[in-house]
Amino acid sequence: MRLPCPLCGARDIREFSYLGAALARPEGGDWGPGWDDYLHNRDNPAGETDELWYHGQGCGAWLRVRRDTVSHVVVSARLARGEAEA
Repeated sequence: MRLPCPLCGARDIREFSYLGAALARPEGGDWGPGWDDYLHNRDNPAGETDELWYHGQGCGAWLRVRRDTVSHVVVSARLARGEAEA
């Protein structure tokens, strides 16, 4: 599989590290059900999902990649910098 880095172009997946699903952080700093769910529970979607990838063997950028988990087709990739979820 190849990921399209906005800074470097299409690169082999071995240049990247997978962080996980790009999830919105809960509001506030107090522990509660929202934080418990954010830290411990994950969906296992079949279809398009947003993920965070790190281009560690390249430019060092964090990417937000939209990918189909069934076909592994990459729909889009953009820099995650400046996004609240990243």
